[in-house]
Amino acid sequence: MLNITDLHYNIGQRTIIENGNVCIQDGWRVGVIGHNGAGKSTLFKLISGDLDADSGNVSISSNQNMGMVRQDMPETEDSLLDVVLAANVEMAELWKRTETETDGNKIAEIFQRLEDLDAYSAPSKASMLLTGLGFKPEELSMPFSSFSGGWRMRVALAAALFVEPEILLLDEPTNHLDLEAIMWLEDYLLSYRYTLLIISHDRELLNKCIDHVIHVDKKQLTLSTGNYDTFERERALKAGLQQKMHEKQEAARAHMQAFVDRFKAKASKARQAQSRMKALEKMDIVDAVIADRTIQFSFPNPKQIPSPMISINHADVGYGDDDPILKRIHRNIDNDDRIALLGANGEGKSTLMKLIADRLGVMSGEVTRSDKLKIGYFSQHQTEELDLNSTPYLEMYSLFRDKNGEAKEHVVRAKLGAFGFSRDLADNKIRDLSGGEKARLLFAFMSFDAPHLLLLDEPTNHLDIDTREALVQALNAYEGAIVIVSHDPNMVERVADRLWLIKDGACQDFDGDLSDYRKFTIQSRRDERKLDRKKKDKTKSGVSEPAKKEMNPQLLAKLEKEVEDLEKRKNKLETIINADGFYSKPQNEIDKIQNDYTKTSTELETSEAIWLAETAG
Repeated sequence: MLNITDLHYNIGQRTIIENGNVCIQDGWRVGVIGHNGAGKSTLFKLISGDLDADSGNVSISSNQNMGMVRQDMPETEDSLLDVVLAANVEMAELWKRTETETDGNKIAEIFQRLEDLDAYSAPSKASMLLTGLGFKPEELSMPFSSFSGGWRMRVALAAALFVEPEILLLDEPTNHLDLEAIMWLEDYLLSYRYTLLIISHDRELLNKCIDHVIHVDKKQLTLSTGNYDTFERERALKAGLQQKMHEKQEAARAHMQAFVDRFKAKASKARQAQSRMKALEKMDIVDAVIADRTIQFSFPNPKQIPSPMISINHADVGYGDDDPILKRIHRNIDNDDRIALLGANGEGKSTLMKLIADRLGVMSGEVTRSDKLKIGYFSQHQTEELDLNSTPYLEMYSLFRDKNGEAKEHVVRAKLGAFGFSRDLADNKIRDLSGGEKARLLFAFMSFDAPHLLLLDEPTNHLDIDTREALVQALNAYEGAIVIVSHDPNMVERVADRLWLIKDGACQDFDGDLSDYRKFTIQSRRDERKLDRKKKDKTKSGVSEPAKKEMNPQLLAKLEKEVEDLEKRKNKLETIINADGFYSKPQNEIDKIQNDYTKTSTELETSEAIWLAETAG
């Protein structure tokens, strides 16, 4: 149990948390939410003991330990596998003692304790965590020092998960992960058996992995039951905003329905229309709640040009004299396409974006672009290139300057205003802007001349939930084409109509939605691990692996029936929750249905994973 009592903390003259009181029971999965600067990370540091409270107390049960992702992993030549194994300090010390201990009784005690800690399967567990987070099997023996910062944070996350503390604190665990690793992490956290606290701006992760919320707001800590969407619905209900939000939701539905009506009769756009229908069905009052409080911004609509805007014809793409990363790419981009690029880090998503943006040439083949085509390109690394001593106004002014080096002030300020920059904020030094404000500034820069195509490479890295919703709204109102790489499943589902899979040097249509892609990713990883085991067995024995065991048809039939029943139950509960008047029911009835929904969703994820494991052999 984690108990926070009368917690008070100041930074200088500013009070961050005042009389905070929260009791977290064992096994709870808690999302810690609040706007940027509210004190979420400070709360974690107070809980972990990295900061001392001015008054109050944080206590945990005496038999429990606490863990969090280390931000300061020391430079070492140790392998990734050894770094993760060393995170369990007790286990590492016991193994060292086996090399020096001479007392027979003590040796027996050491090996008994190692068995209690499941030490013999530890390398397998550490390997599973690292490969799940995106490392290739052959990379596990490479030195930690040879990896960049983002990959090191994945190692730090693997180390925290490996220890399995009774209370695990995760502060933005998806920041350095791609979509595939996030999908794996969601599934892993669903089965985490101890208490979990997560700070995240990833709405999908929060909805899947938590059953309670701590809202850090106005110096207070407020605990509620349910996932993130449940929290938002109840907050809207308490504020008396439900009808207003319902009207906004219906307006958004009408906008999306117009797209469906426009394209459903065109065979070439049938898949896009179907995708929009699915998004339409998933729309929730929460989308309207979030949108109502965000800073609104908009992308200017371009003048129409004929399709295809870009034709890539049998192109090989790469860097320098190295082998091509992408081979024989044959793709068109039309003026109304909404494309999301899927694929693990390192497969070539950013390479394809650079090719489309004309920042990288082809090794062979050709790329044809419309003469009038204008492209707006957002890269996740552009925030590092901003002039921190300049201001948003001065930087935008330089973009609008004519041949005489002048621009009209009202035009510049209007453009910045469309992205939420007031006069005061536009005149601030860029160094003083938040991560989200810098991202909005880059959106303004990339779209200042009304491009026909927006290329967005990880646009949500520094955006909170509210600003992500504003971006979704702006992209759905934009009438040009979009190609996006994003680790935010919610954004991909609601913005993209087509999915292109980048894998093994190829780019092809992925015929399905993100739910299908999740299953495809899990199966692909199982297949890769199976192939890797075959290679190892063949190397050891000189013969190929014995034939795969026969599947148990009775077990498979049972699992398939279980998945089918759970899907039906989940759909039925979703219908009840989304029905008008649900939140006017008695609170105990609302809690029972929401808890049933969370439990059913978890059981469905588990059953699907077991079914996939059985069918993989």
